[in-house]
Amino acid sequence: MKNDIQRFLKQEKGADVFFTTMIDLYAIHADMPGRGEAEQLRHDPQRRVEAIEASFANDIGDERFAPYIQLHEYEACLFVDVTQFGRFYEQADKQIAALKAVADRHESPELIDDDPHTAPSKRIIGQFPDYADGKPAVGPQVAELIGLTAIRAKCPHFHSWIARLELLGGGPG
Repeated sequence: MKNDIQRFLKQEKGADVFFTTMIDLYAIHADMPGRGEAEQLRHDPQRRVEAIEASFANDIGDERFAPYIQLHEYEACLFVDVTQFGRFYEQADKQIAALKAVADRHESPELIDDDPHTAPSKRIIGQFPDYADGKPAVGPQVAELIGLTAIRAKCPHFHSWIARLELLGGGPG
């Protein structure tokens, strides 16, 4: 990934050209810059992911690179409104209620943990086993139905990233 990012940065030299990532923190590669040091911050997921992003940015070494690592995986954003799964799975009231109970126990969906059995995607698959195969299609459609405004309102780390990108483009931030 580092080689690709650096190659793109060399190809596109304009000061108005920026690059970003969207990588899940869950199961992030052991060689990710700053990951080892950030493990001391496991008790504070927000600071942990920010530390890894800062190390990643320093490792790339170009101010046009704005790394983003999703806390803990992108499915966390889907917990903003789990009722949207009902559009893809019939007779899903019980499963949706179970996912809503998970979301309600967390200040932000981004704080749903990254345990191999209870990560956001694992919880969704636990309720909707077909999601395991349908994830690439269903996940983005659920996110679209939820909407960017709602996701930003409940996912502060995600919101900060989008605001940063808006500022790069001269938007509202």
